[in-house]
Amino acid sequence: MVDRARARARELGCDAITPGAGALLGLLAAAVRAHAVVEVGTGAGVSGVYLLRGMPPDGILTTIDLEMEHQRAAREAFAEVGARANRTRVICGRALDVLPRLADAAYDLVLLDADPVQCERHVEQGLRLLRPGGVLVVNQALWHGRVADPAQRDAATTAMREAAKRVRDDDRLVPALVPVGGGLLVAALPTSVPMPAGLSMGVQGGGEVRPR
Repeated sequence: MVDRARARARELGCDAITPGAGALLGLLAAAVRAHAVVEVGTGAGVSGVYLLRGMPPDGILTTIDLEMEHQRAAREAFAEVGARANRTRVICGRALDVLPRLADAAYDLVLLDADPVQCERHVEQGLRLLRPGGVLVVNQALWHGRVADPAQRDAATTAMREAAKRVRDDDRLVPALVPVGGGLLVAALPTSVPMPAGLSMGVQGGGEVRPR
């Protein structure tokens, strides 16, 4: 079924998430038992299919895209994998218009896969939406290999660098850049405050947990 969605993505000129990155999305959705997910950049529904596969049967995917044609293709993809219509909320509009209307700290996973120039602003909104224990994911975080090259200073590349720095510098987050597909920047918002850098925990005599 994903192959059909990928074929429609090619017809529409959408960059579909790679199989490896899609598999990781599904894994993350399953790991956090994501009942509520926001996706920015519906495309032809390929990434949405992977997310729905990992979500619980009553989980709801809210997906946002500017292009109605993309969303029609996505609805077809969701129907093909047996997702009930009430499991998806497809919203047509600019992400920066729609995201502020969504509830604070109400979502288990937020996927950002849209206009790279707006990525840092999308990250700010995405973090607001995450509940403690939730995960933020930025697709194409390496931006076609350009982010790691300091000579590349176009608007999209610079914006993706700034978004990554915003995530890296947020002390609330536990981030990782996963080199799969075009790069997935994954950041967890723990339910407790992260330990300071360089401090590990060990179990000492009597079962008491102490810093070492």
